[in-house]
Amino acid sequence: MSTDLSPDLLNRPLELDPQVSVRPEPFGALAYHHGNRRLVFLKHPDLVTIAHSLAEHPSLAAALMANGIEPSRWPSFASAFRSLQQSEVVRER
Repeated sequence: MSTDLSPDLLNRPLELDPQVSVRPEPFGALAYHHGNRRLVFLKHPDLVTIAHSLAEHPSLAAALMANGIEPSRWPSFASAFRSLQQSEVVRER
């Protein structure tokens, strides 16, 4: 697992950790890590969409672009994915 939380997270290849289950909810989703037993709230449907598509793209920025996320929103996604990386919900490929 990479713990590098540097600002260039947008350029890193990420994926959902294989030990994570994602359950859709009206607000977004719940992500449960079966290894560390953490439960994390994904508080927006766009966050869930990006999380599911990470492995299909060479970077977080590419996933955001492919899913039509406005560049003005990218900093908030970078912050959210830093937190998800710390919680081991996503990891670097």
